[in-house]
Amino acid sequence: MCRASVQGQDAAMSPRIVLYDGECGFCTGTVQFIIKRDRAERFRFASLQSEPGRELCVQCGLEPGALDTMVLIDAGRAYTESDAVVRVARQLDGIWKLGAVCRLIPRPIRQWLYRVLARNRHRWFRSHPECWIPDAALRRRFLEFDDSQA
Repeated sequence: MCRASVQGQDAAMSPRIVLYDGECGFCTGTVQFIIKRDRAERFRFASLQSEPGRELCVQCGLEPGALDTMVLIDAGRAYTESDAVVRVARQLDGIWKLGAVCRLIPRPIRQWLYRVLARNRHRWFRSHPECWIPDAALRRRFLEFDDSQA
């Protein structure tokens, strides 16, 4: 169990936090996908390159610069790769909850599929020439824009 928490909150009471590669168009698109299907706002976000993202990685014993994966921090535990994807899917609205069925796929196969996608995402998915910056209404869900975290 890691000790990751949003400043001033116990790890078990902290929101679910998705850490993602902020320099990857596919990863940013995945965050946008999650936001649209998370009407209850269960998730908050931070790029792996941001100060809050790096701090949370360190708190969880993960090497921030070495990560090539999505990370989900939930109740003080860090989940990576396909484990993170399945856990996020379970919390999404609508039919997307069915994505959690992927947990029935043997973990070594899930992890292999995830790693193939992660390794090739820049080549297979076109990156946007400009960075996506969330509008004012969404910024409160991103740790790097949250003034209360300072």
